Amino acid sequence: MDDKTKRLFKVRKIQKLKKPVFRRTDGHKYKRLDENWRRPRGIQGKQRRHYKGKGCIVQVGYGSPAAVKGLHPSGYAEVLVCNISQLDNVNAEVEAIRIAAKVGGRKKALIEAKAAELSIKILNPTRGE
Repeated sequence: MDDKTKRLFKVRKIQKLKKPVFRRTDGHKYKRLDENWRRPRGIQGKQRRHYKGKGCIVQVGYGSPAAVKGLHPSGYAEVLVCNISQLDNVNAEVEAIRIAAKVGGRKKALIEAKAAELSIKILNPTRGE
């Protein structure tokens, strides 16, 4: 990883610490509403009109740098893998694999052996005891 990318990862880390938690308007009041983000659209909506204490609105300035957006902190792009045949499509230089949770122990061991053979980084390897 070059110096520019390392710097951008540090910038992203600092930005994520400053970023507020975006919650849906009145999501805490009603059981039928989730707290996950929905844009406020009401004509008299306090959150839409940026009243203090009503929560922050998602805006462009909160985003990560485009060069490192969506990348794992190790610098690789994540690829979800469910079986051995999907390892053939992985570019080991820029991508790392994450083995799906539904994969059992036997198949996971086979995937890890094949990934080691192809020198592919695994983001969630089996713990060595």
